[in-house]
Amino acid sequence: MTQANKLILDYVYAHEKAHANQVFLTQPLGGGRVADYTWTQTLDQARRMATHLKALGYEPGARIGILSKNCAHFFMAELAIWMAGYTTVAIFPTESAQTIQYVLEHSGASLLFVGKLDTWPDQEPGVPAQMPRIAFPLAPATSYDTWDAITARNAPMDGQPARPGTDLAMLIYTSGSTGQPKGVMHSFERITAATELAVAQSMSQNVGPNEVHRVLSYLPLAHVFERAVVECASFVSGQLHVYFAESLETFAADLQRARPTIFVSVPRLWLKFQQAVFAKMPQKKLSLLLSIPIVKGIVAKKILTGLGLDQTILAFSGSAPLPADLIRWYRSLGLQLLEGLGMTEDFAYSHTATPQFSEPGYVGVANPGVQARISPEGEILIKSPGQLVGYYKRPDLDAEAFTADGFFHTGDLGMVAPDGQLKITGRMKELFKTSKGKYVAPAPIENLINVHPMVEISLVGGLGYEAAFAIVVLAEDLRPRQNDPALRAEVTQALQSLLAQVNAQVADYEHLKFIVVAAHPWQIENGMLTPTMKIKRSNIETSIAARLDGWYASGEKVLWA
Repeated sequence: MTQANKLILDYVYAHEKAHANQVFLTQPLGGGRVADYTWTQTLDQARRMATHLKALGYEPGARIGILSKNCAHFFMAELAIWMAGYTTVAIFPTESAQTIQYVLEHSGASLLFVGKLDTWPDQEPGVPAQMPRIAFPLAPATSYDTWDAITARNAPMDGQPARPGTDLAMLIYTSGSTGQPKGVMHSFERITAATELAVAQSMSQNVGPNEVHRVLSYLPLAHVFERAVVECASFVSGQLHVYFAESLETFAADLQRARPTIFVSVPRLWLKFQQAVFAKMPQKKLSLLLSIPIVKGIVAKKILTGLGLDQTILAFSGSAPLPADLIRWYRSLGLQLLEGLGMTEDFAYSHTATPQFSEPGYVGVANPGVQARISPEGEILIKSPGQLVGYYKRPDLDAEAFTADGFFHTGDLGMVAPDGQLKITGRMKELFKTSKGKYVAPAPIENLINVHPMVEISLVGGLGYEAAFAIVVLAEDLRPRQNDPALRAEVTQALQSLLAQVNAQVADYEHLKFIVVAAHPWQIENGMLTPTMKIKRSNIETSIAARLDGWYASGEKVLWA
């Protein structure tokens, strides 16, 4: 049960009074300009929109959509939806018209907020023609009623509108690395319980409870990771100042503006940050400098300052496994990078590394209130305070998702060390069998590949073939020159060495036969990555299927697609 039966809106109302003039949200407006919103201003906006939404007369619990990149008005809209008695359905801002239509129709959404978007003309056909729409201030130009116009003509909703703990706060549609997105139902009592515990753990063990911490919100708020550890954590804590990123092009400047004391990211971005450092200073030279005690601190400080992370007390990575060597590298710079395990279905509340339990390659120990065990098949089973209520309109999936005694099937394979730390060894659905009859888990092998400075991201496959193979996307600084014969020769030699190094670290049945260099980067836009930048295995494997036989027959150790 939550603290004294307080729910997430109760915390928000308390902060509205206690921190009235404290800046809560900082929104870039372009051209280096920003808008700051205090707790009072944030709630005034949300209350005015809540008055409007309530007046529309939808049934209690009606689903209200948000299609927007991260921005201050996403937070305000979610609060307004909750205060009006409704349920939020957020959609990834990069989704296709087809997926947008599916989510809106499947959820039965009554209205859609349209916010910051890069490809709205391509997405708009996915919105049902008769669906009412409201445009955020930073939305593309439309003829829709606007947030500012609506809040100007409506009075703030009075009092402290409450929601029963069993009411649905949100449907989170999975990002869909495989198959059709599923709507995960989360109630107020469960998101509150998970967030309370997560905030208490982080504040008490890592950063201290009595100061305002800065965080940059840029990972998609439609995903559970950012929704839980940034938005809902800020609602419960009251001690987070949330900055938003303006665009990919301004990300470095946005990070420098925020100078976050808490920074949350995903493996692909942690790798890209490292590669940006190596692009300026070769890895061998940097390693040498970091090995000299008298200059190590100066060099490390300069690197973290350049990344905008010199003020970061606590850094988290989630969404996918992080290479252990990458964690060690960041820690060599003095950045306490911690990994965790969480899913949409447990509101990102399962396992987290702590300063006491932070072995690289492990995701820490079970969080307070979490029960975990390993099934006879090696699957991680979880019972979490943040457990989903169920899958929307899919009781068949509910029956498959839980054990008889209420543990959730995560689909992750893992092992537990004697001190209780959990190591993820792969995904059950990703396991594939070679023609020799042995199962291969690709993720651990990919992590060995991904730490190479010439590699941005990789995929290991080989279902039904004599041995596994890897396909890699070159690091961003190398891609413009990847047709240059001199660079190709250099990369080929480096990847041949990498192939030997990887094969020396894995079992014989996991040996890679060859490495292929992809002709084009994998992106969200070309369907090769999910909105949280995880690889879409089936799409990538389908795109290269016709060439696999030739690659295997070639006998080459490194090939170019």
